[in-house]
Amino acid sequence: MNYISINLPVKGGNGLYRVALTNQQSLALKAFEEYLKLKNYSIHTIRNYRCWLILFLLHFPRHKPSLISKNEILDFLAAFRKSDKWSATSQNQLINAIKFFYEKLLGRPKEYYDLPRAKKPEQLPTVFSESEVLAIIKATENLKHKTILCLAYAGGLRVSEIVNLQIGDVDSKRMVIILRQAKGKKDRIVMLSPKLLVMLRAYFKKYHPKKWMFEGYHEDQYSTRSISKMVQVCKLKAKVKKKGGIHALRHSFATHLLEGGTDLLSIKQLLGHTSLRTTMQYTHVSNKQLSKIQSPLDKL
Repeated sequence: MNYISINLPVKGGNGLYRVALTNQQSLALKAFEEYLKLKNYSIHTIRNYRCWLILFLLHFPRHKPSLISKNEILDFLAAFRKSDKWSATSQNQLINAIKFFYEKLLGRPKEYYDLPRAKKPEQLPTVFSESEVLAIIKATENLKHKTILCLAYAGGLRVSEIVNLQIGDVDSKRMVIILRQAKGKKDRIVMLSPKLLVMLRAYFKKYHPKKWMFEGYHEDQYSTRSISKMVQVCKLKAKVKKKGGIHALRHSFATHLLEGGTDLLSIKQLLGHTSLRTTMQYTHVSNKQLSKIQSPLDKL
């Protein structure tokens, strides 16, 4: 038996769990990880798929992984769906991990698992008002934290894009920020705000980063967890009670651009969305058109 520690990506699955895999399961897991890397999947996707495959394999301790049948897979999915750990995201990720293992790695014919996929709840993104964004930024005197908040809002950056930003990615001559190998392994550029440039120069003068724009104590990348905690502290100080963290600043960036008259195609390009449908979610939270509509109550 081989013992490994995993962080289960399910509801209530926070924290490390120590589990035992057979030699055959361990070999299958290793081959699965190597093939995902070969296909250039992101570290985040590899980590999630790995956890889901482990969860699946643990359900069949006496089976050789390659011999688990379709009917057995369906029984497992049906049983797991009844648990309180089930959600739309977890169901889809679990099925995708299983399909990748059998269809991509082992070369089985493509299968359709006759199990209705859970639908994600259609939730509107959290958007901070301009006054709330300003209050959150003003809630910290720490120049590094303030620069991170301004960067997230000024360019609509994801937290992963913030921590992966390198010094040379800020082009002050062209007034753009280059985001290299962002989500989907795609490069893109966003505008560099003159106000942000002034702040970045002050930050650079004070902290002297070597490689990464934002570095930790040992000159390594600043952690996404530290940024998430920092935003929550700033929200608390600013008395902003809306749910949402650093990603809500990205949503706010897109919504405020839309309300200011920027067209959807430009916003799509700035955000790095593959589909315009993803960008169109901001039309549902923008008050640009709603503010022009008079409520019938006002006519009474």
